Amino acid sequence: MTRLAQVILVLVVAAYPFAVYFGIQFLSLGYLLAMLLAVAGLRLLLMPAQKNAAGGRLGAGALAAILVVIAAASWLRGDSTGLLWYPVLVNLVMLGIFAFSLTQPRSLIERLARVREPDLPPSGVRYTRRVTQVWCGFFVLNGAVAAATALNGDLEVWTLYNGMIAYLLMGALLTGEWLVRRKVRANASAAAGKEAA
Repeated sequence: MTRLAQVILVLVVAAYPFAVYFGIQFLSLGYLLAMLLAVAGLRLLLMPAQKNAAGGRLGAGALAAILVVIAAASWLRGDSTGLLWYPVLVNLVMLGIFAFSLTQPRSLIERLARVREPDLPPSGVRYTRRVTQVWCGFFVLNGAVAAATALNGDLEVWTLYNGMIAYLLMGALLTGEWLVRRKVRANASAAAGKEAA
């Protein structure tokens, strides 16, 4: 898949809450479900041929399959309320991928880190394992709030949280982890320098 196609697909998938919000307001259920099924189909067609280091193919396939199931269930029921549960299921899938990686010799974050730093020191392995655990916690909390917004049934609140606030929280976590990682590396370098002296 080309980089442009990847970016477009990520933006389309990220816009899911807004697509559902405006689709429910201005489109018939049939048109909305057809649009979501087209996105799921594109996601499956444009998946990379090889499984990447983070197991992205499996996750992308699972998320596309979930979207198909939710759209089909909504079509059978004749209402759109099932569409509100997609963010919850996305968090469950991500939690499953991250948590499963903790049972493996290398956690998901460690595999990602080793792409840039193949000779990751033991301290880096411990750190990446802890970061993987933090992401598991994030997916639990984020999924719980997404479920609460779906149960609440207020479409504006659901769209605001799942379409914006959840992404801002994810960005804050990524930024915070990057800042902590820089500090951890600086401390490790200082400690190594003292030992060498």
